[in-house]
Amino acid sequence: MQILARGQRIGLSDLGILTGCFTLKLACQADKHNLDIACFGLDARHQLSDERYMTFFNQPSTPCQGVRLTAADAFTFDLQRLPPSIEALTLTLALDHPDPKLTLNTLGHSSLQLLAPDGRQLASLPFDGTWFIQERAIMLVEIYRKNQQWRLKLVAQGFNGGLAALVSHFGGVVAAPPAVEPPPATRVSLEKRIEKEAPQLVSLVKKAAVSLEKAGLSNHRARVCLCLDISGSMSQLYASGAIQRFAERILALACRFDDDGEIDVFLFGQDVHHPKPMTLANCSQYIPLLLRHFPLEGDTRYGRAMKAITEFYLGTVPQLSDQAVYAQATPIYVMFVTDGGTSDKSQTESLLRATSHAPIFWQYMGIGKGRKSKSKKLARFIDSDFPFLENLDELSGRLIDNANFFSVLTPEEYSDEALYSLLMEEYPHWLKLAQAHHMLP
Repeated sequence: MQILARGQRIGLSDLGILTGCFTLKLACQADKHNLDIACFGLDARHQLSDERYMTFFNQPSTPCQGVRLTAADAFTFDLQRLPPSIEALTLTLALDHPDPKLTLNTLGHSSLQLLAPDGRQLASLPFDGTWFIQERAIMLVEIYRKNQQWRLKLVAQGFNGGLAALVSHFGGVVAAPPAVEPPPATRVSLEKRIEKEAPQLVSLVKKAAVSLEKAGLSNHRARVCLCLDISGSMSQLYASGAIQRFAERILALACRFDDDGEIDVFLFGQDVHHPKPMTLANCSQYIPLLLRHFPLEGDTRYGRAMKAITEFYLGTVPQLSDQAVYAQATPIYVMFVTDGGTSDKSQTESLLRATSHAPIFWQYMGIGKGRKSKSKKLARFIDSDFPFLENLDELSGRLIDNANFFSVLTPEEYSDEALYSLLMEEYPHWLKLAQAHHMLP
């Protein structure tokens, strides 16, 4: 076992770490101290350009699983999983104590232990309170790339301002103090809003609640997105009011998934459009008014719509090359409605594979006949209007199964209760898979 000194630099391979897998464990004598450890994933400018790569108690892993907080005092690393954009990792220690007079100079003899995957201690990085004066946070160690190799340096640089000072130092945004938790009346308040602003939804919301309870999702929270085909072949469905009524059913589902009383809406034909959300206040005539601004158009392109939705919620499209996992607190449920095939099949398949690494679930509903039809009236047909979507539902090369597809004769063929049950057929299972892969908490 090697004992490393302050300021010392050494290659990880010289410490016996050849695969990039190891653990750093903190051993502190910290009477009266509440200590938080964090790991900052930094770019070439030594900045936290992607805050998903700040790993701490509220965000215990990076999207790629290259850094994980595996205990209150330990980080486990798999450096090969990190994207090329991460040039350095800085492990920090900060006081979490209301007394501003309490500083790190009262620390006793402490150390940072470097452990092999099998638990063997390969090195120790000792430090103690004599290194500090008024500091409440310190950068303990830096792991950085140099000449395509990973190296380690014991830094021990202090900051007076605690963890917030560290975040600011690395270019991150310091979150505002947490708001007071809303009272339990939040749900009641939403129900009163529904009764006042959209009374036609009251019964729908109750039916959605029953279906979600059966699926074990009574207290589940998610964002809901409605993606609608506006190709010319959909004209009769819009003219009859079927799409308007279907949109109201999806808004009712969203009222059980969230308390903001709205859904995001995307439209696609040849182009993609992102109108204002559908809300309790505007829902009664939302679709007819929408078509005044976005008339039906030619062609149908799923991929363009999926790309726009993904960028809206994630800020980017996941890159399969680095196998990163995109984690966030709230999943996205996309209700995707179409009556035909797409002219950008390759892009659609690529987007579905990419978003299998992110907490986005795609629920496709085709209006027409098909092998996966839920319509008894269309059961006798052996051919399909949706061969591509049927194959897409079983697409290979995905991290997890992130989509479901079925077809119906009309959006109004099923009762409200039956429709909500259909929409929850695969979603609960996907949630478990997303959690198992650390996309969701």
